[in-house]
Amino acid sequence: MDLLPKCHATSCGMPQVQLPIFPTHSTPITPELAFEQRDGQVVYFNGHLPVFMHEQKDLASFRFFTSQLIRNGTAAQSQIVAAFGVSLTTVKRYCKVLREQGAAGFFAAPVPQPGHRLTPELLVKVQSLLDLGREVPDAGRELGVLSNTIHKAIRAGRLFKKKTPP
Repeated sequence: MDLLPKCHATSCGMPQVQLPIFPTHSTPITPELAFEQRDGQVVYFNGHLPVFMHEQKDLASFRFFTSQLIRNGTAAQSQIVAAFGVSLTTVKRYCKVLREQGAAGFFAAPVPQPGHRLTPELLVKVQSLLDLGREVPDAGRELGVLSNTIHKAIRAGRLFKKKTPP
């Protein structure tokens, strides 16, 4: 006994629906995936089924999810580049973050970069040079401190530049 009907949808003249069908205002990523921005959220769909969402400004979640799509083989790097208008270099960078650090690499607090800190002793030395009328770049070169660092300390009120009369 044959359990399948003799008339199939295509042979009966009925149009065959291709799935998945995405929501009206969505943008395709792959033939199976799409995304839509609505009410400050980005919603990712597999057909009409939402599979992930994050706030529009949540760059870490965007980078994590799109990298995960690539890692799982659900989307290609080129498809992410085309759908979202991001550079291939950026996509590769965050695929590497996922590969080397896992999900935590996207959500961990950034590691502060070591900078040239103006220690109290260094502040005294810089201030003494400024009091002698030295220009900021000259004082910086002499003490091995970037001019920008000294200018920031002046703006913050930790250093004072002697005003020269006109």
